[in-house]
Amino acid sequence: MAAQATARQDGESWQAVVTALVEERGDSLVRYARLLCGSADDAADLVQDALVKTFGRLRNGFTVTSGEAYVRRAILNSYLDGGRRSSRWRRIAHLVVVPETEDSAVSATDGRLDLREELKKLTPRERACLVLRYYEDLKVDDVADALGISAGAVKRYLSDGLAKMAVALAPDNDTDPKESPHVHRI
Repeated sequence: MAAQATARQDGESWQAVVTALVEERGDSLVRYARLLCGSADDAADLVQDALVKTFGRLRNGFTVTSGEAYVRRAILNSYLDGGRRSSRWRRIAHLVVVPETEDSAVSATDGRLDLREELKKLTPRERACLVLRYYEDLKVDDVADALGISAGAVKRYLSDGLAKMAVALAPDNDTDPKESPHVHRI
């Protein structure tokens, strides 16, 4: 009888943690997942899968803060695992015809859309490094620990990812830089 009461209390405690986590930090988790995967639908799926993986087995001792850390790690791992599975697709994706998108009238929206599109073109590791470094504001060593790779590899992924995005997001400069109105001659 006492064992059933303890099991019932444990079951209620982890459910309360999940409920509080979703209510308090759910939007933040979805934003984090969306930055990683680039799609609102996929982000919601990543968060749901991470919650199931984290709390699928009855675990005791979770707080909202520690639960969030586990869920964020599960989101990252699920995203990276999915990237590994789709690596073959990335090799042939350039063969698929994608219709041109219409430009938005608002320049801020254009920049945000361009940034999202360029994030989608990065490899999963490059994207994960950029999101962890610049969205989660982690240091290079912390990103390396989170991904289980060396700090040098993180620096390389950051460098490669930023270089790809810089080239793609740079304004078109078809004119000679000497003729540019922004260059002042002395």
